[in-house]
Amino acid sequence: MESKVNYKELKKILDLMEERNLAHFELEVEGLKIRLSKKQRPTNRNAGPLQVGQNQEHPTVRTAELSKAEVPPDEIGLHIVTSPMVGTFYRASDPSSPPFVEQGDAIKKNQTLCIIEAMKLMNEIEADVEGTLEKVYIQNGKPVEYGQKLFAIRAQS
Repeated sequence: MESKVNYKELKKILDLMEERNLAHFELEVEGLKIRLSKKQRPTNRNAGPLQVGQNQEHPTVRTAELSKAEVPPDEIGLHIVTSPMVGTFYRASDPSSPPFVEQGDAIKKNQTLCIIEAMKLMNEIEADVEGTLEKVYIQNGKPVEYGQKLFAIRAQS
């Protein structure tokens, strides 16, 4: 029996773990077992004031929002699509096909941008905004990490 892992659902679980400050999570459904754990970072209650961009509940965790000073100048005003998982980045469905998208292409919401292969599963990564593709950060066939930049899209207003 082959089980498929839904990485969007897994990401929701990870987000819920972070939101609820859970250190462990276990789930078993139809023979598929998922066990997630994260290392708890010690918090120093006697530390000085929080730095800009830090979450008050978890001082060691930076918020996703970056100030303009932290964004590279060439990315100001761009929507960055990041990898939702660890895997191998593919720009096309197979080596003989053209890439899903090219720099300068008009991008529609939910349009497939690339495929990330993870654990022998091909996961289509879709655009979450409409706009123009400004930059492709990763070369075809290269490994990617969770949260790594994949594409920059200039979103439509």
